[in-house]
Amino acid sequence: MLKEEITEILENTGAILKGHFKLSSGKHSDTYIQCARVLMYPEISEKLCSLLSEKVKKATHEIDLVVSPAMGGLVIGYEIARQLGVPQIFCERVDGKFEFRRGFEIPKNANILIVEDVVTTAKSSFETIEAIKEAGGNPIAEACLIDRSSGEHNLPFPLVSLLELNVATYDADNLPEHLQSIEAIKPGSRFLKN
Repeated sequence: MLKEEITEILENTGAILKGHFKLSSGKHSDTYIQCARVLMYPEISEKLCSLLSEKVKKATHEIDLVVSPAMGGLVIGYEIARQLGVPQIFCERVDGKFEFRRGFEIPKNANILIVEDVVTTAKSSFETIEAIKEAGGNPIAEACLIDRSSGEHNLPFPLVSLLELNVATYDADNLPEHLQSIEAIKPGSRFLKN
């Protein structure tokens, strides 16, 4: 599937939003990616995750377990794990820090694939890496539907994405004219209460 086809699917499902957004990083943008919108459609989700899992198989060696940070990576992580034939668990924020709850454990030195929906600053990725290492796992790669980090994620291992999007971001005191007259909204879930 070509980049244009994937982009069209994201646009048609309302996953690519246009407006004025204040991102969790504090930056502003005229584009926001809400993958939950495309994940509403199981057949489309399965197809996109199938394409991503094929890329993962080519880019990484043996994966023992998939770990996803809640919430964004849960559905994608589940489907990637299903297609790779491995279990999937997730970490969630407790008092602002990712932890494994619900009886989830990581076998010592298990090779871990982290799966997220979108990687922008990789803040959640690094927090997930820390939680995995504290639990005794070995994170070896990450997969996401959309990489909008512009290559600046600085992850210590490969990042496999289905689509790379370069979306401009701006500091609040340096907004372009087309955003100055639009009130910013704050999408996402990073700062929601537990």
